[in-house]
Amino acid sequence: MELAGALQLGELAAAFAALPIFPLFDTAYFIVSVLYLKYEPGTVEMSRKSPFASWLCAMLHCFGSYILADLLLGEPPIGYFSNNSSVILATAVWYLIFFCPMNLFYKCVSFLPMKLIFVAMKEVVRVRKIAAGVHHAHHLYHHGWFIMMATGWVKGSGVALISNFEQLLRGVWKPETNEILHMSFPTKASLYGTILFALQQTHWLPISEANLIFFFTMFMIVCKVFMTATHSHTSPFAPVENFLCPVFFGSVSSGHTSHHHDHHHGTSHEVVHPPPPPPAKSKEELNEGTRKRKAKKAE
Repeated sequence: MELAGALQLGELAAAFAALPIFPLFDTAYFIVSVLYLKYEPGTVEMSRKSPFASWLCAMLHCFGSYILADLLLGEPPIGYFSNNSSVILATAVWYLIFFCPMNLFYKCVSFLPMKLIFVAMKEVVRVRKIAAGVHHAHHLYHHGWFIMMATGWVKGSGVALISNFEQLLRGVWKPETNEILHMSFPTKASLYGTILFALQQTHWLPISEANLIFFFTMFMIVCKVFMTATHSHTSPFAPVENFLCPVFFGSVSSGHTSHHHDHHHGTSHEVVHPPPPPPAKSKEELNEGTRKRKAKKAE
């Protein structure tokens, strides 16, 4: 019975790994990506003022991971745009979300039960992209572990990694939102996932690629659907990271804070004299100022 169950699970994983992602899963991926773009403040107004800039931002949300991966591997960054079907599909999704009459399409796809389905389908595409990125880098650099991991990582979370560049297209500059400094759950999960796929690709992890795709996809679907349904931003990795990071990397030192605190208290006993008040204006100066204000108002 156990052998039969293992064989059935293996067949299920193989069938799942061979499932085509175009056009159904890609459509869901584009819908969720453009939805996240529309959630950004000012994007609706920008779509009216500059539709081309809005479309370009939407294409970065949909294909940013491919662009960044091609740049890393020295391939043409616009090569994926030769896939006319995907670009037309992403453009149609962008137009319907931003310009559909009465926002009907946006209201339908942002309805929570529908959105959860699209989020789950997007994670299927994400894991496939990670696996494909690692496999492609392994083909080019057979022993390049770090190249494999970097390529798989940007394939899974490239949109977030180039978010600052996408913000510049919208006229926004927020360097404090750098994804490297503040990794979101998808970025961390893509990093951990690409490590697993790199180990599997180099035969250090005794599991088939199909099984790894299946199990990691199920993990991503469960986490993302739960986080979206509960509007949670807490990473499932947080408990493990909070335990391991202080052990391996140490905790944040409070020396500078204490020194600043002591210095502040040390100087708190000094008498601080307020600056002298400005000299009172004479009557002539007040009248002159009044005449200038009236003349400016008349102009």
